[in-house]
Amino acid sequence: MSAAVTDTAAAPAGLSADDVMTVAASRQLADGAVCFVGIGLPSLAANLARRTHAPNLVLVYESGTIGAKPTVPPLSIGDGELAETADAVVSVPEIFAYWLQAGRVDVGFLGAAQIDRFGNINTTVIGPYDAPKVRLPGAGGAPEIASNSREVIVVLRQSTRSFVGKLDFITSVGHLDGRASRQRAGLRGRGPTVVITDLGVLRPEPETNELVLTAVHPGVDPATAVASTGWPLRVADGLQVSPPPTAEELRVLGMLQGRRP
Repeated sequence: MSAAVTDTAAAPAGLSADDVMTVAASRQLADGAVCFVGIGLPSLAANLARRTHAPNLVLVYESGTIGAKPTVPPLSIGDGELAETADAVVSVPEIFAYWLQAGRVDVGFLGAAQIDRFGNINTTVIGPYDAPKVRLPGAGGAPEIASNSREVIVVLRQSTRSFVGKLDFITSVGHLDGRASRQRAGLRGRGPTVVITDLGVLRPEPETNELVLTAVHPGVDPATAVASTGWPLRVADGLQVSPPPTAEELRVLGMLQGRRP
């Protein structure tokens, strides 16, 4: 594979890389899908999707809320905004046993502190487990989401600190060692199908399941994405440029973030 992009037209003035990333991530969600949402960037992107192209997107949060429609991004899975706007609130065991583990979730939408070339995720520690440099928020429901959703979307900022050759700890499985190792382990679903970053879009190569750069965002040089990755990132033939955010997407995103239109 080799870089074949010929046009990396600059992003519209005033747009942040996080805005472009959030919009690109939201576009991965289909109308009518059942989406198990992580807090932070995944939640912001999922709620943007629900308010734009996917009004029938069903958002499920770990606290037991089904069909949540928050008016502002929730601060945590326990944010009262989720329960107040949900179609139903069930127990946490029911969310996991009846919905997630039974295969009723179409998309798991996760963030990460670290990710490796096969889409495995770390949200536990940076450094040795017994004496870490940084202790992260931990697993929560992410291991079950990554193992049982029909597919997984990951969103995170891209740097050599977050895209690493070897994870300090595997919190949530992606494609394990690549190829068919996920299937051999008996895990449900297709695993990570796309990773959205502030620089571009990565997807697993069909044969190896190694993440490959398939698109860059407007104004991003593919070499920047390669240099921001802790393994020799391959670039797809026919590399694309992500469509820039529309005025409507930016208007809704601004509302969700509390900015004036």
